[in-house]
Amino acid sequence: MDISIRPVAPAEHVLLGEITAEAYLGDGLLDYGADDPYLVQLRDVPRRAAEAEVLVAADARGHVLGGVTYAPPGNPWADIAAADEAEFRMLAVSREARGAGAGEALVRACIDRARGTTGVTGLVLSTQPAMLGAHRIYGRLGFVRTPERDWNPIADLKLLTYRLELGPLP
Repeated sequence: MDISIRPVAPAEHVLLGEITAEAYLGDGLLDYGADDPYLVQLRDVPRRAAEAEVLVAADARGHVLGGVTYAPPGNPWADIAAADEAEFRMLAVSREARGAGAGEALVRACIDRARGTTGVTGLVLSTQPAMLGAHRIYGRLGFVRTPERDWNPIADLKLLTYRLELGPLP
């Protein structure tokens, strides 16, 4: 599949919010289901796009397949990043597009952005234990588990962390 990565357009905010919410709901990742308060953040693409960089994966016809929020160092959307790290969050791909490379393309775009930022030595992320497909992408791209950074944003939800060391470009 021919996939392009670009910033989300304002006309796509609602669509990407629904793709992201459905990915989390459909995979059973929200403790309170459709009543989970985190759904508000997942759907609030306008706010994320105003405060961070929201990228979408689109097919050859321009249809949005998924998206991710990229937070450079010091960005309010970064949860665990140190001063010399970038972070990405809310990686989601529509059910219909899974397995076609959209998720990996989005992660690679975040890697490229982090590598292109002066002073950034690593790219970090938090993930739920059940997100096994995403874990495979992270491992394939060289991310390593950082269990010493695992954290609980809310009671009974442990997030696993990964980091990619950003060395010089080959």
